[in-house]
Amino acid sequence: MTRSAVVVFPGSNCDRDLAVALEAVTGSAPSMVWHRDTSLPDGLDIIGIPGGFSYGDYLRSGAMAAQSPIMRAVVAAANAGRTVLGICNGFQVLTEAGLLPGALMRNADTRFVGRDVALIVTSSQTRFTGRYATGEQLTIPVAHHDGNYFADTATLDRLEGEGRVAFRYGEAVNGSARDIAGIVNGAGNVLGMMPHPERMIDAAHGGSDGRRLFEALLTFA
Repeated sequence: MTRSAVVVFPGSNCDRDLAVALEAVTGSAPSMVWHRDTSLPDGLDIIGIPGGFSYGDYLRSGAMAAQSPIMRAVVAAANAGRTVLGICNGFQVLTEAGLLPGALMRNADTRFVGRDVALIVTSSQTRFTGRYATGEQLTIPVAHHDGNYFADTATLDRLEGEGRVAFRYGEAVNGSARDIAGIVNGAGNVLGMMPHPERMIDAAHGGSDGRRLFEALLTFA
């Protein structure tokens, strides 16, 4: 049985969406872990950091959440090789916690963007993208105000050279450097992405392009 957990912060608003997606694919309901907890359930295969506006996006998006007690356990689990998936605000939290490089800044046009976008699978050689083909175009929704990915040139070159760019936007969305929409860490077990695959797991809800990301994690687990 695949075991998963979703971390919940004050201001999370996609935690249930992520939990529904994980249960739909794995067959088991994830544990919902509160930000004040200091440990994660034993034997987890997947840890999800959901979208939303943790702590109201005060200071910087994800900055306060990254200091929550539970994040020490998340960082330890990531460093031990556990699979960690951060979506939207979760991506912001992972960068603020130092698990992924770079930062998510205010969108280039300073406006909130919420719509379906074209997303390109840059690499199928990760545990998150193994059910996709490199170069495949997906339709996945975004919903963010601070999704403009930034890193210095050396970091961007390293991410590209090491095959750590998992997804790119296939259209102009938020001004992200090199159209980056999602990256993995050096060990390949942590993914941060701004688009919401958990909102595209059932054709009845508008599409299922996101489902294969979770199926890839199930296969890996």
